[in-house]
Amino acid sequence: MKKNSSKGSVIIVEDDMLLLLVESRIIEKLGYTVIGKAQSGEKAIELVRQLKPDIIVMDMSLKGEMNGLDASEEIRRFSETPIIFLSGSAESDLIKNAKKLGNADYLVKPIKADDMLNPLKKAMKKNGAKSGKVFSQAS
Repeated sequence: MKKNSSKGSVIIVEDDMLLLLVESRIIEKLGYTVIGKAQSGEKAIELVRQLKPDIIVMDMSLKGEMNGLDASEEIRRFSETPIIFLSGSAESDLIKNAKKLGNADYLVKPIKADDMLNPLKKAMKKNGAKSGKVFSQAS
């Protein structure tokens, strides 16, 4: 796939290598380009600053000093990039906290391509409205 035919650029933040691989394949299969992968909140912040993605797919629970919510709060200080949160938990407090950050969506793992399709589209619309970008719906 040529880069210019991509529906948008995505950074994935996931500390489980197998899930990172699966999520990357799903996102690329849906026509998006994965431009960065991080396994920690700190690395995610660094990549978002450097690469300025259209969408961030963020696992809520990460190993290390920062969880996904902490990393997202830090990212919100310098970027309004839509965030799609992934979690193994459907706990309502996590969802409420995620929504406070102005995320695009919240999905409970395991995810399939069908689960990601609408959240990615919604995030691109949200991103396009904020940045003034216009994206073609053709793939």
